[in-house]
Amino acid sequence: MKSVRIDASKSYDVLIAPGLAAETGARVKELLNPDACMIAADDRVYELYGEEVRRSLESASIRTSVFTFLHGESSKNLATYQALLERMCAERITRTDIVVALGGGVTGDMAGFAAATYQRGIRFVQVPTTLLAMVDSSVGGKTAVDLPQGKNMVGAFCQPSLVLCDTKTLTTLPAEEFACGCAEIIKYAMIESEPFFESLEETPIADQLEEVISTCVAMKRDYVNRDEFDTGDRIFLNFGHTFGHAIEACSGFSILHGQGVAIGMAVMTRAAAARGLCPESAVERLVALLKRYDLPTVSPYRRELLLSAALSDKKAQGGTVRLVVPERIGKCFVEPVPKNQIGEWMRDGGIVP
Repeated sequence: MKSVRIDASKSYDVLIAPGLAAETGARVKELLNPDACMIAADDRVYELYGEEVRRSLESASIRTSVFTFLHGESSKNLATYQALLERMCAERITRTDIVVALGGGVTGDMAGFAAATYQRGIRFVQVPTTLLAMVDSSVGGKTAVDLPQGKNMVGAFCQPSLVLCDTKTLTTLPAEEFACGCAEIIKYAMIESEPFFESLEETPIADQLEEVISTCVAMKRDYVNRDEFDTGDRIFLNFGHTFGHAIEACSGFSILHGQGVAIGMAVMTRAAAARGLCPESAVERLVALLKRYDLPTVSPYRRELLLSAALSDKKAQGGTVRLVVPERIGKCFVEPVPKNQIGEWMRDGGIVP
């Protein structure tokens, strides 16, 4: 088993191994000793793993209730969030109890936000079941729901008490969802480590899961420890996300998050190369690695449509948007770009008018 310690405003462990979902109850009882628990999961994940987790909690003498919702990004909204809070009230969840977020990033974000705000904050545990959530969204304390105007517009910073990454759950993950996690893994290599990028070129991610997940979590740990509340270095984790979020929004979220990030990374790296800021070889290697996992690298939407969505992104500050720009594989820098020049970066990245 791999273990990574996060030391933010709350310290906690991220555990990585097959079979951890079945150990949820025992580990929660030992660490947190709650009287009651609310499991939050989408309908698909609960059908696969919900009863296993519920039984483990009840076997540890933890009174357990369940809230399920329709799978998909479209459920990560204020209405579902409110329904979860009302269910927690109905089940008499108290401030000494916990929420268990069982599922991918949508569940973790929304259940974490509910935990952050219910009775001014209760503890929660992340049990991610997607590769993307294991390497990224379950760690670091960002929780949120979406508004029609954009992703993650309403949220809070709330660190979990424990993260249990059960790699066995990845065996039931659809191929395109697994690929979305690969996009985030490639992102970490692009911003932080060319040797890690080379290891991804040499060995399939599926053949080194625990090592890859722990490597990404350790990278994120370092950013979170330095910049928990996303006012400085943590912005590097948003490489590919400004344009990626815009693409997701324009698609009505039919394009998955990892797919949007893949396109966003490719667009930004092409733009950097076109401006002489990074070598063309970086574009070629990035695109080749993304395509290995059948990830898209070209925007299906035109600049005019994407521009409005990109300028609504929460990373926009005043008259500028902070873009994370690659200098080479393994190194990026932040460029504050006036809003009226974002369209030019999109153009240089290959997005048609």
